[in-house]
Amino acid sequence: MTTLALYCKSYSTDLRRLVRLAESVRKFNVEGLPFYVSVPDSELALFQEHLAGYDVHLMTDSDILRASTRIDREQMSQLPGSLSQQIVKSEFWRLGLSDAYVCLDSDAVFIRPFGRADFMTAEGTPYTMLDEAHDLLEDALRQGRARVMTDFNREADLVQTLFGRAGKRYSFGPFPLVWHKAVWQSLDERFLQPRNISFADAIEMAPIESRWYGEALLAYQAVALKPCQALFKVYHYAWQLDGDRRDGVTSLQLSQLYMGVIYQSAWEREMDWPSEGGGVLSRLGRSIRRRLGRI
Repeated sequence: MTTLALYCKSYSTDLRRLVRLAESVRKFNVEGLPFYVSVPDSELALFQEHLAGYDVHLMTDSDILRASTRIDREQMSQLPGSLSQQIVKSEFWRLGLSDAYVCLDSDAVFIRPFGRADFMTAEGTPYTMLDEAHDLLEDALRQGRARVMTDFNREADLVQTLFGRAGKRYSFGPFPLVWHKAVWQSLDERFLQPRNISFADAIEMAPIESRWYGEALLAYQAVALKPCQALFKVYHYAWQLDGDRRDGVTSLQLSQLYMGVIYQSAWEREMDWPSEGGGVLSRLGRSIRRRLGRI
């Protein structure tokens, strides 16, 4: 078993984004950390074809779920993809391939060399994203996006209440995140099993996997808390990216603070595989909104 691995859950719409991520891993993964990717069973052959030549360990989502003995497969089949993918990502630890893993999304891109020391201490304790998201919330208020703060407070309060924790509302993101198997195991053994529920049930109650991990870490302290800021520059909204572009912010400048960048797929629909969805008018509308920074 290795100490640290990279892992991404993907699917065919994100194929081009995943190939872009794999290319950046090949370029900057100076220590050769193993890179695992899981995809729907029906799409495995497609990814094998397009990732040929990349050092990527491909598997199916079912490979992960088979290790999750208390996950009801029928229940999973009824969940929307936005929820089922959170369950698959959070159950990867059960395969026993690494002590910890960097959970990446397909729209991530590395922009500088990286190694274990960027994600964990020399003793193997992962760095955990932990702050109060003031940068994002202040930016949202400045843009007149009060809903961003409302959603943040609602999501934080929901999971904190389930754990009985009072106090400050924390953000445990954004992705990518470093997750340790000991934290997921403590959540399973000390929260889920005593209530006779699975992680799928937990996600249905509160669909924010990063908060489940973060609150479990605070509650059960399976690993030491080593807080850090975001590993990647994440453009949550198009108006953030638009502002940086107007200010002339470059990847080289960002690489002094971040290992990579995430461009939300919502305004990168031209990278959808095999093509951007929707009719001519809807694609035109999205293009205009992207240019105006409204996606």
